[in-house]
Amino acid sequence: MLRLSQSPTDPAFVQNPYPFYDRARAQAEVFWWSDYDMVCAVSYDAVRAALKDRRMGREAPPECAPPVPKGLEPFYAIEAHSMLELEPPRHTRLRGLVLRAFTSRRIAELAPEITALCHTLIDAFPAEPFDLLTHYAQPVPVRIIARLLGVPEDSSDNLLRWSNAMVAMYQASRTPQIEAAAVVACREFTAFLQDYIAEKRKAPRDDLISTLIAAEEDGEKLTTDELITTCILLLNAGHEATVHTLGNGVKTLLETGHRDFSDQGIEEIFRFDPPLHMFTRWVYEDVEIGGVALKRGDQIGCLLGAANRDQAAYGNPNTFDPTRPIKQNTSFGGGIHFCVGAPLARLEVKIALDVLFKRCPELKLAAPPAYADVFHFHGLQSLTVTR
Repeated sequence: MLRLSQSPTDPAFVQNPYPFYDRARAQAEVFWWSDYDMVCAVSYDAVRAALKDRRMGREAPPECAPPVPKGLEPFYAIEAHSMLELEPPRHTRLRGLVLRAFTSRRIAELAPEITALCHTLIDAFPAEPFDLLTHYAQPVPVRIIARLLGVPEDSSDNLLRWSNAMVAMYQASRTPQIEAAAVVACREFTAFLQDYIAEKRKAPRDDLISTLIAAEEDGEKLTTDELITTCILLLNAGHEATVHTLGNGVKTLLETGHRDFSDQGIEEIFRFDPPLHMFTRWVYEDVEIGGVALKRGDQIGCLLGAANRDQAAYGNPNTFDPTRPIKQNTSFGGGIHFCVGAPLARLEVKIALDVLFKRCPELKLAAPPAYADVFHFHGLQSLTVTR
């Protein structure tokens, strides 16, 4: 098997990981990434196969499950109920209950609210150069998910702080300080949600928490722990990915001069510079992916950003082309763990970009954008612009 070394925190890689992906893919569909001590799928076909194959999954086989690190029990207690980290039958039950609340109609009904919020945020843009991430890309998804869940919008700053602290646990540059901050965030976030869940059990409203409380499948409802974890997952996963997509997307549009917000154009934004670059899976049964044999207990990293730039799947993959025919990319994952919030993310990005460039047609970069050292995620530190 091809073996390659590339530090995920190397500054050149952080700013542009795609050359490394291209070099790896030119030699093999699957390779051993020495820095992770793990097999990684780098081609479109291999990544898609690994995401969909039911002989692999997110839960570690019992004999391979690592012990919970001391002091991090609050974080892993939340993870224990996350449908993102579970396999059937628990995953099937949890996802089914969430989908009953997260309907396409409910998402579509948010369009006027998203549009109005975007206009309100743009009205408040500073006159001098400002960071579009903090003034626009961050508040759009966090305020919308707060409204959807049914928690006060003025709690958005706390929601954002808790989310950022928890999501930092998944990045390659994780430190003891990041771990300590995540534990504090878990405790505060849990206490916050416990209060609102208790309130909505007594007086249900037309919001996602109330709908999740009422949802049943085969006579089973979500437990309080499952409710808390599900709300945290919907906020963390949806917010983090959408912020990065908006930031990366605006950067790309400003650098290329394109202004296409059709369904094709939006899908190209998700393909070209996606917010999540690695999604790992455990092997349950012997399986072959990309010509490489894997055994039970192995892990495989699905390199989503690499799959989206595969020449075999997309002509001129390193060129941003909003007229490119739509072909399913890997930005939202695949198989049973395909992102449940994908319809909301697409709607938010489409509306936010359309409104932004209609209201600010002279928007320009005021400083060279730089990506943050947060791999497996891929997003900007800041995006300084003038209008």
